Amino acid sequence: MSDITKQFDAINPADVPAKVLRSGDKLPTVGLGTFGSDRFTHDEIAAAVKDAIRLGYRHIDCAAVYGNEKEIGQAIKEVIAEGVCTREELFITGKVWNDRHREVEKACQETLDDLQMDYVDMYLIHWPFPNYHAPGCDGDSRNPDSRPFSVEEFMDTWKQCEALVEAGKVRNIGTSNMTIAKFDAVWDLMKIYPAVNEMEMHPCFQQQELFDYCMSKQIQPIGFMPIGSPTRPDRDVAEGDAVDIETPAIQAIAKARGVHPAVICIKWAIKNGQVTIPFSVHPAEYLSNLKSSFDNPLTDEEFASIKSCDCGSRLVKGQVFLWEGAAHWKDLWDEDGVIAQ
Repeated sequence: MSDITKQFDAINPADVPAKVLRSGDKLPTVGLGTFGSDRFTHDEIAAAVKDAIRLGYRHIDCAAVYGNEKEIGQAIKEVIAEGVCTREELFITGKVWNDRHREVEKACQETLDDLQMDYVDMYLIHWPFPNYHAPGCDGDSRNPDSRPFSVEEFMDTWKQCEALVEAGKVRNIGTSNMTIAKFDAVWDLMKIYPAVNEMEMHPCFQQQELFDYCMSKQIQPIGFMPIGSPTRPDRDVAEGDAVDIETPAIQAIAKARGVHPAVICIKWAIKNGQVTIPFSVHPAEYLSNLKSSFDNPLTDEEFASIKSCDCGSRLVKGQVFLWEGAAHWKDLWDEDGVIAQ
């Protein structure tokens, strides 16, 4: 028995509900995010992955740009060797970063090598354009090579992702940070449709229109930053940003239930029908997040009251990806239904 399972009672992974993807694969509704927000070391995050799996997690969301896949791969290898689970019982996501859009197979192979795996269960295009920013940059950083969304460039990248499925290196492919306008522009050109779309979703930014669109297309929404990411990078913090766990509706439900407001945010995500990938390196927190997927769900009345929290407060604005001539960070998100050029 590991030290962590002496401190905490592990959750039976079978108790965690899962969404069935268009491929038939099952995706647990709560996964562990591994973006350390420039605030945690790679080893701290890898240790959290190892203990999270010991405590019942089977869904781990990774990305090359986070810089920690080698450490996470070793952690997963060790926990499998302990007999906690098999590789087949895990659902591992990887992502191709913006500067690798022209060499997806090479980027994916590096992820597989770092993770010490033959395949990943999901591989995402992290952002729908190849605009690059240096790790840890500040919010005013701009890359002169950045450019608007291109159907031709995106589809070149997507076809490389489709080839990964055909090669058996990836079981499912998906998107992240997409918009309805961008989906509409490329949908008829795809041979394999996206299994998921990772998108910012929390009570203060519910993205109902995009959520409904994804569901209508059999794209499973995965919500990142489900509690509003209090530890997000400084470049993503702006005056006027909403704080989900401080909203009256969330606080009232949390007080009535005697739990932390973050728990209510996770329960809202589950009842809303999304998969969610909260990040934490603290066992009590990520265990609570996993338990929230099935234990004591929100009532219909509680869920309805959280609708009032939605104030359109996007926290990851993406301004570091803006191209020359772009008027505002909102140009990245096609809010008027037209792809900005």
